[in-house]
Amino acid sequence: MIIAVDFDGTLHTGQWPSIGIPKPYAVDAMNRLKKDGHYLIIWTCRTGDNLTEAINWLLANNIPFDRVNDHNPEEIRLYGTNARKVHAHLYIDDKQLGGLPLWDEIYDIIKQVDDEYKALHHEKKQ
Repeated sequence: MIIAVDFDGTLHTGQWPSIGIPKPYAVDAMNRLKKDGHYLIIWTCRTGDNLTEAINWLLANNIPFDRVNDHNPEEIRLYGTNARKVHAHLYIDDKQLGGLPLWDEIYDIIKQVDDEYKALHHEKKQ
């Protein structure tokens, strides 16, 4: 699945424009999601030097990602457009309705959704 992950307040404890420490379990969960084969897009309003600082922080903290504020190229080929809103199957954001669960819970929820998604697509193919 393609998963868009907000940066500020979601992956770290700081408040924009500062960057804090990784949220509990965030590094582990992101690495597990990548290992599971998910395409990870960092989805942020940061630009310029603030964006460079965020990318450097992700790299320094060994948090994997495939793109920043950009589509999976396969999606652009498939749909023939590069829309402003990044396409994803799931969006993780501290501003989401109900608040942000802990990262170990996020991983478990994504695992369940992914298993259901795969089972549904497997049934359709038969």
